[in-house]
Amino acid sequence: MRVLVTGAAGSLGRVVTAGLEGLGHDVVGLDLVPPPDGTTFAWHEVDCADADAIEAVFAAERLDAVVHLAGMPEERSLPEELTSHVLTTAALLDAMVAHDVPRLVYASSNHAVGRTPRADGELTEAALPRPDTYYGVAKVAAEALMRLFADRHGIDAVACRIGSFLDEPTSLRALSTWLSHGDGVRMVEAALTAPAPGFAVLHGISANTRAWWDLEPGRRLGYEPQDDAEAYAGRIEPRPDDEAEAEFVGGPFATAQFHRPALGD
Repeated sequence: MRVLVTGAAGSLGRVVTAGLEGLGHDVVGLDLVPPPDGTTFAWHEVDCADADAIEAVFAAERLDAVVHLAGMPEERSLPEELTSHVLTTAALLDAMVAHDVPRLVYASSNHAVGRTPRADGELTEAALPRPDTYYGVAKVAAEALMRLFADRHGIDAVACRIGSFLDEPTSLRALSTWLSHGDGVRMVEAALTAPAPGFAVLHGISANTRAWWDLEPGRRLGYEPQDDAEAYAGRIEPRPDDEAEAEFVGGPFATAQFHRPALGD
């Protein structure tokens, strides 16, 4: 499968591109920056929000799927978040329709449902959108756009609501929300190859002993996580913020430190 990976120079992008290559996929990288040293696959230095530039990439490459990992990972103003996460997704989806590319795998986020109280019980795919930040709002909007294109154009679109993608868990919360590098690749591979998922959402975490996010939606798509954050539990010291971070799905993003005007800096 020839796969365009946006955000290919990022922390998740580097892991995913290497993993997909190792699984035999033909990778095409795309990012705002030059390729990392040692990159062996095709690369496009392009802004995902530039629809004309994205169209040119699709015209130059014969693609089978897109893995969309590009976007600001931090909280900024609402217009910046919408550009980074929604307009980029729109540009890709338009090009996919124009060039008959049938599959999109999207790095969504737990912050799309980040204000869901942990007291509500297990987080399932039926959880309503409940963003904790403007970043989360943009992820909700991008998922909605994916669903529209799935309904209108028959595109298979999988939104991976990623938890804590880290080398290893570094907080009490991450013992529940951790996504290992290996499971990150397994998650993307499953989302790329699942037969006819239509629009689907999965929770991007590993098989953590303390997990309270339902893994069944991912397993239906063939995602079988193999790692467990519990292996690192003995290294994690209690912190004053642990209780507040455990109150909502989004952890620290759901706390008052992220409150700011929508159109401010």
